Amino acid sequence: MGLFSATAIVMGSMIGSGIFIVPADMSRVLGSPALLIAAWLVTAAMTLIGALSYGELAAMMPKAGGQYVYLREGLGPIWGFLYGWTLFLVIQTGTIAAVGVAFGKFLGVFFPGVSQNRWLLHIGSGNIGLNTANLAAIAVITLLTFTNTRGVKLGAAVQNIFTSAKVLALLGVIAVGVVAKNAVAIAANFGANWHAFFANAGWHTQHAVQVGVGGPIEYVGIFTVIAVVQVGSLFSSDAWNNVTFTAGEIRNPKRNLPLSLALGTGVVLLLYILCNFVFLSVLPMVGSASATTLAGRGIQFASEDRVATAVMQSAFAGIGAKLMAAAILVSTFGCVNGMLLAGARVYYAMSQDGLFFKSVGRLDEKTKTPVNSLWIQWAWTCLLCLSGSYGQLLDYVIFAVLVFYVLTIVGLFRLRRTRPDAPRPYRAFGYPVLPALYIVMALWICVVLLRYKPQYTWPGLLLVLLGVPVYWIWTRRAAKAA
Repeated sequence: MGLFSATAIVMGSMIGSGIFIVPADMSRVLGSPALLIAAWLVTAAMTLIGALSYGELAAMMPKAGGQYVYLREGLGPIWGFLYGWTLFLVIQTGTIAAVGVAFGKFLGVFFPGVSQNRWLLHIGSGNIGLNTANLAAIAVITLLTFTNTRGVKLGAAVQNIFTSAKVLALLGVIAVGVVAKNAVAIAANFGANWHAFFANAGWHTQHAVQVGVGGPIEYVGIFTVIAVVQVGSLFSSDAWNNVTFTAGEIRNPKRNLPLSLALGTGVVLLLYILCNFVFLSVLPMVGSASATTLAGRGIQFASEDRVATAVMQSAFAGIGAKLMAAAILVSTFGCVNGMLLAGARVYYAMSQDGLFFKSVGRLDEKTKTPVNSLWIQWAWTCLLCLSGSYGQLLDYVIFAVLVFYVLTIVGLFRLRRTRPDAPRPYRAFGYPVLPALYIVMALWICVVLLRYKPQYTWPGLLLVLLGVPVYWIWTRRAAKAA
């Protein structure tokens, strides 16, 4: 794969359905247009610093497995395994399942028979079983898994096409915002001389935040409330690191990996910030859950949190929902493909180290792709689709994902000290100040989430820690085999 394909994996893995949905929940917590944009700017700064820091590691160790390899080499084998374990168990497969079912949901806009309420096999009273929405997800995941077994060039070609299409879709949403600006929304969100834009955004303004689920309401300052809503914006911008998993199949990786990380994250984050300005120019931020109009519900209470759909409906009336559904179908299809392609390379690298099933570490003789790794990823992902629990699992690991990013950048500092003479074709921009700033910002968010969002933190830590005994089992097996 060349630079364009590598950049397409970065962008395609980042852009899913989050940007179209999470601004609603963020707006309910923040209650200020300025703070909404500030939260996305914090996400953009952190993601860009993280990507630029990973660029050094990627150029230094251009091997299949990416972040797994960086953690293994920087901090030790157990840290690499815990990341790979969590990635396989939930992070990668759970995201693929969630995005796949989102594809099924929006397919239902065009084919009403595709629905999470149309059960083919229902087990118990929960969400376990097979319905037409997760059947559509399984079909897409199966099709794209098979496509990627035919070789990395075919998988990359699919990614290039759908990443280009989803970028055009985002540009379309931005263009709609420019053309279909709403005077009421602009007055409510910006006001004369941007007075309304900065409402409730003062340094001493207190914001109500609920502690956990059903816990007490506490009032916090600006830095804390922005950290609380990073659950939405950081997760919508996640998976930019997926390109590092495929490093062994990228042409001239010492140049193209750092460059693709910088270009891909930069373009996507710029589009995300512009999209939020579009939302603010078409819909008032503040709304009411009992309102019956799009403007009355605002961004805060857009139907089912589908902010982008409400924007398109405001611009195009009846056909708006279908236009947005089509854009999200393209977006989710491309996202699933990118994550399937990338994730399988991590389990392949783990198997090469004796930390996963031996068969997963084999390459197909003709296509030179980790076919067994792709299919075991497919099997677990499909099981998560049927379990109905992927959404909750993803909530649990958001905190863990951030911790692994911090650990990887800590590994960057350690490798600078322990391997000072190792070839570094690219050195992290702004080192040591910017990587250290990332660690400080990420740890602050972690502390805030531990306090105010325990439902997103402790379960994720437990999932990671469950990997410790599994690591010792695998290492003992590997030692016996040796």
